[in-house]
Amino acid sequence: MIQMDNVGIVVADMDAAVAFFTELGLELEGRAQVEGPWADKTVGIDGIRCEIAMMRVPDGHGRLELSQYLTPVASPAVPENAPYHMVAMHRVMYRVDDIEELLPRLRKHGAELVAEVVQYGDTYRLCYVRALGGVIIGLAEQLN
Repeated sequence: MIQMDNVGIVVADMDAAVAFFTELGLELEGRAQVEGPWADKTVGIDGIRCEIAMMRVPDGHGRLELSQYLTPVASPAVPENAPYHMVAMHRVMYRVDDIEELLPRLRKHGAELVAEVVQYGDTYRLCYVRALGGVIIGLAEQLN
């Protein structure tokens, strides 16, 4: 058996990331600091000290783990604002009620459209936004 537990994203500013994902509609489950030999061995870096925040999707079917590395400080993505088609690039997709209503709220947190809001047949409106130093978030609005 396998079940998805969470998706993790490394961020540069925890407070900004929590505010962004709260605006998106996720709920903060908790925040904590992680450090010690077990953490070092898990990620393969000695001497880490990391703040994590667990964000929960309101329907209970998904969680997002935000990690801000305090020691050593995380390296920025290279290249900055990498295009989506790069190997190992990722994104998290969320189903939302109204993309047009949500986009201005996310822009207040620094989000920018990667390209355009498009309609896929008669089933979805879709777009990707980039925020938080390059993280790509997909938004999908299901049409009736």
